[in-house]
Amino acid sequence: MAHAVDTKRIRFDASQGPRLIGPGDGKSVDLGSVGVRFMAWTEETGGGFSLVEHPIPPKTLVAPVHIHEREDEYSYVLEGRMGAKLGDDVVYAEAGDFVFKPREQWHTFWNPDDAPCRILEIIAPGGFEHFFDELATAMAGAFDPEKLAELGARYGHRFKPETVSELCAEHGLWHPMLEEQG
Repeated sequence: MAHAVDTKRIRFDASQGPRLIGPGDGKSVDLGSVGVRFMAWTEETGGGFSLVEHPIPPKTLVAPVHIHEREDEYSYVLEGRMGAKLGDDVVYAEAGDFVFKPREQWHTFWNPDDAPCRILEIIAPGGFEHFFDELATAMAGAFDPEKLAELGARYGHRFKPETVSELCAEHGLWHPMLEEQG
C-alpha cells in the first residue's frame, strides 16, 4: 500500500532533533542551464534565508543578466570555478571563494571551464527558491515567454534575454536560449 508523502514544510527547531541533509538528499530539478538542489526552504528557516546547491555544466551560462528586487544572493564555490558579471565588473571565483550578489544589482554567472562547477547559493531573505521550483514546472510544458515574465514579476525578478548571445560569444559559453533564437 502506497503512502502519501507529506510535503508540508515547517520551521526546524531543536525539539525536532538533528537534521542532516546528505549529498543526494533534497528535491532536485534541472533548469537546462543549471541544476537546483533545494537544501533549506524559507519555511524551514523562519524566512531568514534559503539554501540551494547549483551544479553548473561546463561552459554554460546560468541565466541572462538579471536583477532581484527583494533578496541578496551569496555564492560559495564548492567545486570548479564560477564566472560572474556583477554590474559592470566580471569576476572569477574558485573553490573556497565567496561572491556577494546584492539585490538591485544587474548580474549573472556561469561556469567558464570544461570541468564541473558547483556552488552553494544562500538567498536572503528566503523565498526565491520557489521561483526555481515553479520555473522547473513551467519548463516541463511548452516554453511560454509571457508566463516566464509573469513568474519573474511575481518574484521581483527581471531579466534581459538579449544579453545571452553576447555573453555566450564573449566567454565561449552555451545557454538553452541560443537554440530558441537560432
